[in-house]
Amino acid sequence: MNSNQISKNTLYVVATPIGNLSDISDRAQQVLRSVDLICCEDTRHSARLMDHLGCTTPLLSLHEHNERERSALIVERLQSGQSIALVSDAGTPLISDPGYVLVNHVIDAQLRVVPIPGASAVITALSISGLPTDRWRFEGFLPSKTGARLKVLNALATDHLTLVFYESSHRIQDSLADMATAFGAERPIVVARELTKTFETVLRGSVTEVQQAVAADNNQRKGEFVVLVQGVATEVVGIGDERVVALVDELRSILPPKKAAAIVAKVFGGSKKTYYEYIVALSSE
Repeated sequence: MNSNQISKNTLYVVATPIGNLSDISDRAQQVLRSVDLICCEDTRHSARLMDHLGCTTPLLSLHEHNERERSALIVERLQSGQSIALVSDAGTPLISDPGYVLVNHVIDAQLRVVPIPGASAVITALSISGLPTDRWRFEGFLPSKTGARLKVLNALATDHLTLVFYESSHRIQDSLADMATAFGAERPIVVARELTKTFETVLRGSVTEVQQAVAADNNQRKGEFVVLVQGVATEVVGIGDERVVALVDELRSILPPKKAAAIVAKVFGGSKKTYYEYIVALSSE
């Protein structure tokens, strides 16, 4: 089957732009114009995007308050032969947005669910953060109450992964203050605001430095935020540690120094350059 052909009895999960409307893909536009129905969080919000695209497909609201009751109706329409798209207000559906209940109803009915990938604020922010992206943890929105928020943050304080949160304009300062309490004032963080939009801003620095920048400029407290926090560094084991010596002895006989150094650094942390120089020195003895 042609991958661009719209199928009956199929739910399409369609990513839409997080800001810049030009970021929508040709495939997403084709799907939105061709399906029988588009399910969206807010029909008024999505109507603006559809007007921009020249898309006249009917819209049906699907949000956290009506998703359970609407899911049965949508499954019935899919079973009758219709094709339906699911979008969120911005970005990829189900990522801190409604859709989980519907997708599982469709799966349980043994109907197809097809992803139409595109923008995601999480991935967009990670790609420009400058923080480690090999392993990361997405926590979505933090609780609105200080006590509950601190409980979550304290539980994550010793995590080695890059942490990613969504935050709103009216809670960004409180959340940063709680991060300073839970993670320490010097923990490196990144606050990405209004990504892909006209007033996009990316603030990098310690929690304190970013707090001060947000507090000093009212514009930095407006819009939608992705907050990224560097994880706790893993323990760096010294070159003289017997575990390092044993691994170096094993690797340097079978691998070039550069590759051996990279493996030791991955296992124990620290500088590849330092391990490389150590291995070379051993080899020259």
